[in-house]
Amino acid sequence: MRFPTLKYDLTASFVVFLVALPLCVGVAVASGVPAELGLITGIVGGLVAGALPGSSLQVSGPAAGLTVLVAETVQRFGLPALGVVVVATGLLQLLLGALRWGRWFRAISVAVVEGMLAGIGLVIIAGQLYAMADRPAPSSGTDKLLGLPGLLVRLASEPAVLYPFLLGAGTIAVILLWQRLPARVRVVPGALVAVALATGAAWLLHRPVKKVEVKGLLDAIQPPGTDVMDQLTPALLVTVVAFTLVASAESLFSAAAVDRLHDGPRTDYDKELMAQGAGNALCGALGALPMTAVIVRSAANVQAGARTKASRVLHGVWLLLFAALLPAALGVIPVAALAGVLVHAGFKLLPLKQLRPLWREHRTEALVLVATAVAIVTVNMFEGVLIGLGLSVAKTAWETSRLHVDTEERPDGHLRVRLTGNATFLRLPKLLDALEATPADRVVELDLSGLRHLDHACQSALTTWTERHNARAPEDVRLIPVGAGHS
Repeated sequence: MRFPTLKYDLTASFVVFLVALPLCVGVAVASGVPAELGLITGIVGGLVAGALPGSSLQVSGPAAGLTVLVAETVQRFGLPALGVVVVATGLLQLLLGALRWGRWFRAISVAVVEGMLAGIGLVIIAGQLYAMADRPAPSSGTDKLLGLPGLLVRLASEPAVLYPFLLGAGTIAVILLWQRLPARVRVVPGALVAVALATGAAWLLHRPVKKVEVKGLLDAIQPPGTDVMDQLTPALLVTVVAFTLVASAESLFSAAAVDRLHDGPRTDYDKELMAQGAGNALCGALGALPMTAVIVRSAANVQAGARTKASRVLHGVWLLLFAALLPAALGVIPVAALAGVLVHAGFKLLPLKQLRPLWREHRTEALVLVATAVAIVTVNMFEGVLIGLGLSVAKTAWETSRLHVDTEERPDGHLRVRLTGNATFLRLPKLLDALEATPADRVVELDLSGLRHLDHACQSALTTWTERHNARAPEDVRLIPVGAGHS
């Protein structure tokens, strides 16, 4: 047999297609763009990123993790600007991959990444609860959360709001129950079954609900105009950086997770970053959604028995055939059902199982995670991630600048002040408090031999204190310098 793995890859590709279909459409609708743009991104993720070297089994497409950022961009700059942002993101990813920066994305604190995903998950859940009720969601994350009690009141008093919400809630219930069925049944993804059942229920009951709007694949494509350079304002460039940071981090963390699921070739992070960049550059040129590697689709690919990258390329082929031959099928899907799929996806982004053990073992990491999530909900996506990164760096700097100051009285009446650890400006108050507590009329032996690092601020403070003490003490300070032996 010339293609011994083809039967495994063919089966896996169809499973991934079934998983990807409702997610591609749901992410697009939740982002406030035509549903077809989500399919275009899924097709590019399969046919382009799937064929390039990097990771052999992870699958790319539109991701729930970028929904909030895409929605903010479309609301602020308009849909035509989205293509410009995504093209620029792709080109920047290609540059970073060529410079071999892919591996450095693995250095981002796990607490920041999980906090980022948690914040995104909370905003998705809050926003899609409104979509489940066929109501427009407030623009900011805080307003979404504060408006939920009012939404609850409307659910209790308005049947026109309650009915679509029940469709969405039923979609979530089917997805959860489907996970408890035997494995041979779960070959068909629960999200697809749930959306199909909700669509059937809406058709049978003949109740008015909002449906997905269909324009056609070619009509949905909106390439950036000739005035691309004029659109690259400073605010838009900041958005490009945000897209690049989030999309690259999510893709490469997904690659690390997928590598743990199989025994095949490991991911080349720089090549994978360039594959994502090539895909995003093409998605942007078509005016579609940004692309990342997605752990849900990737895990489904591995669990379905995929052996090579052929499975992810073929899943792109099935998405293309569906979009070309059956686009009208999207127009019968209730938006509430897709919102239910996204609410479930949002809950899966919350690190509920990891938070308790993280709190027990590394409380500062847990605090960084929570602070990042809260910042994303209350401020915005990009600034929330920057706040998380800043807190993570500050936490690391504080923990690594450990300084111990031990003062002892020697038999000859002299005082020995011994410093061990890292003397940085963060520990300067502690250092000065210990030195200034020594009597002015005593000889002091200042032992610096236990220091691993002495920064300029601490060195200047020690010099100043030594000069002041020498001016008052009967004998000079006896200094044992950094790296010297004990006296």
